[in-house]
Amino acid sequence: MTIQRIKTNNRMSQAVVANGFVFLAGQVADDTSASVAGQTQQILDKIDALLAETGCDKTKIVQATIWLSDHKTFAEMNEVWDAWVPAGHAPARACVESALAFPPYTVEIGVVAAL
Repeated sequence: MTIQRIKTNNRMSQAVVANGFVFLAGQVADDTSASVAGQTQQILDKIDALLAETGCDKTKIVQATIWLSDHKTFAEMNEVWDAWVPAGHAPARACVESALAFPPYTVEIGVVAAL
């Protein structure tokens, strides 16, 4: 089995391709001053770019995990998520409230996709 690591540093890789799957690290927004909707859109754009770099796209996402710093923002995040997910291609998904690594982050999303 070949393992391809993309955008790797000493701590982690942003994407790993292995055994027919693409595993993305949890993605966060670059502009933490943005609203939950704004951070969510930034993250989904990053996911699109990383998947494209592996030769994949969002129609192949099989699992997503979403972390929110405050579950009261669930509807705001979902509005952006729902507009992004192609009809008929919704992945299995979990969404939890959690303290994130850096307080200005309001959303983090990790996905697994099939090649």
